[in-house]
Amino acid sequence: MKMRLTAILAFALLSISILSYGVNGSVFADSHNLLPVNTSSNIDIVANGANVIISGNLKDYDPLSPSAGAVTYVVKSPENNLVTIGQLIPDSDGTFEFSFIAGGQLWKLSGDYIVETKYGGNTSELVLDYVGGDLVVNTPEPEPEPEPEPEPEPEPEPEPEPEPEPEPEPEPEPEPEPTCGAGTELVNGICQVIKTPEPESKGGGCLIATAAYGTELAPQVQFLREIRDNTVMSTSSGMAFMTGFNQLYYSFSPTIADMERENPMFQEAVRVFITPMISTLSIMTLADSGSEVEVLGLGISVIALNLGMYIAAPALIGFKVHKHFKSRK
Repeated sequence: MKMRLTAILAFALLSISILSYGVNGSVFADSHNLLPVNTSSNIDIVANGANVIISGNLKDYDPLSPSAGAVTYVVKSPENNLVTIGQLIPDSDGTFEFSFIAGGQLWKLSGDYIVETKYGGNTSELVLDYVGGDLVVNTPEPEPEPEPEPEPEPEPEPEPEPEPEPEPEPEPEPEPEPTCGAGTELVNGICQVIKTPEPESKGGGCLIATAAYGTELAPQVQFLREIRDNTVMSTSSGMAFMTGFNQLYYSFSPTIADMERENPMFQEAVRVFITPMISTLSIMTLADSGSEVEVLGLGISVIALNLGMYIAAPALIGFKVHKHFKSRK
């Protein structure tokens, strides 16, 4: 009888240990199945004009780490063309959120649009089924205002005796408001920078130039934006060129922009490197907006000038120096 009781107790302990191992294993697996970058969308089937909100979080995110940087997101069309791009800094707990409007010149085809979210060499992809259609703007119907209940008429109060009017005190002279410079506005007595968001239909911002000059309100960055939007994008050939250029430019520009923010010496070197190129782009201001011939001709001239300045001239100087040292031997 005693041996039988001992066997029952041993079997019960063995069953409890097996069950606890299974539960702990499943909990351990659930806590380690998170990807480095996790994203989700508020909608999967997207109509024209819909507001798409992407939410996500980063695994093991440390905002105090030197390697902590910005999250970059890219939206690509079914033809693998760039539709939208942007950067944002995640919250201290590793969560982030961004949104965009589906529709416009770059949302021409219906089908699967890919949302790529990148951080630290890791990528998360979401597939959105864009069905197109007429532009739909969701405007909530106004709620009917309740009719006010009639208030009871108050009983007339006895008129108080008139009090002598006090003499008005002299008003202090108002202090002069500060004069704000260009690109700022006066808010509560303080000059603050005016943020002018760029329309998504014309593409993303110049990430390298913005990081080099420290702000998107720098004159050089605004000059690049004006040349792109008012001159190049005013023609069909310019739009075709920008589509191909964006595919190449935004494949490496987020990485270089992060390196500029982390290394002031590298930021200064990039600023010196791109300053001559920005100066040559002033030639594009001579073209009339919408003129295919002038935009194409001056654009080819600017490209040839930059190739000569950044490639041909250094190569010729190197060849001359090499030839000089070779002749001395």
